[in-house]
Amino acid sequence: MTAASHLAASAAAPPAGTSAAAAPAGTSAAAAPPAGPSAAPAPPAGAAAGTPPAETLAADTPPLAAPARPPVPDRARRLGAGRRLPLARLAGQVAVVAAVLGTVQWLVDSGTVPRIYLASPTQVIAQFPVLFTEQDLLGHTGLTLFAGVIGTALGVTVGVALGVWFGLSRRSERFFSPFVSAVYAIPKVTIIPLLTLYLGIGLGHKIAVVFLFSLFVPLFNTMAGIKNVDEKHLKVARAAGASRAQIIRKVILPSAAAPIVTAIRIEAAGILVITIFAEMVASKGGLGYLVQRAVALYDTPSLFALIIYVTVIAVAVIGLVNLLERKVLLRWKHL
Repeated sequence: MTAASHLAASAAAPPAGTSAAAAPAGTSAAAAPPAGPSAAPAPPAGAAAGTPPAETLAADTPPLAAPARPPVPDRARRLGAGRRLPLARLAGQVAVVAAVLGTVQWLVDSGTVPRIYLASPTQVIAQFPVLFTEQDLLGHTGLTLFAGVIGTALGVTVGVALGVWFGLSRRSERFFSPFVSAVYAIPKVTIIPLLTLYLGIGLGHKIAVVFLFSLFVPLFNTMAGIKNVDEKHLKVARAAGASRAQIIRKVILPSAAAPIVTAIRIEAAGILVITIFAEMVASKGGLGYLVQRAVALYDTPSLFALIIYVTVIAVAVIGLVNLLERKVLLRWKHL
């Protein structure tokens, strides 16, 4: 054998220390993976066959996307616009009021409208100290509010009581319904002279007039609220062994509370109007007496000052009723 043949045979033979069984039959030497540092590492002990390594899973799993948030500058811009909107609306309202008052002031000062028909804002403002000091405005306000509150309280109490009675007793409702409708249809203005004849000019006359005007709205609202009580609530109360008084107090009246409170709000809005109307017809004191006096004397600045004063008191009374509704009457609804 020549030297070249010997070298070729040595290159084709497997290296020393390698068993022949390690290479499968029919596999050429060129197909075997080279031994050395470039070979893939063996899977860890205990790993299931065919399970990819943890590094591969971590590399293939996409990261969780964070929830999208609006850019901070845009949100701050929206909040700033929301704060500026009420200010802009308020500024526009003030500008409208100022324009109206300025126009009235110019019409009166220029003589375009005679002072007997219209009072300028400066005249109305100057008349308030006169009303408080010379005409006892606070004392007359107390008389009006006292008569209005007493008459309205009596009217609402009697109206709610009759509404509960008629709402619970269908026989009573059918029997008294024609009489209630007839009394409600009578124009109250025609009764006021009779009340003046019977009760005279005084506190009783005003309370009676306010009572008649404030009786029917609570009556009808209470009846409607009781008729609209959910029948399921009544069945549950009866199944629980509640007595008739407990059902009325704990089921029927709370269910009808919203219409009753609505009636109270309506009466509170008109309490001053009705009382002043009764005082203008026949009275020796009160805000209506002052209004009638200003009309008789053609005191236009006092008349406009009294109108503004009554409006402010009416708004305050309505706000007080709304507060009473949120804190006491329908507190459960605003929790």
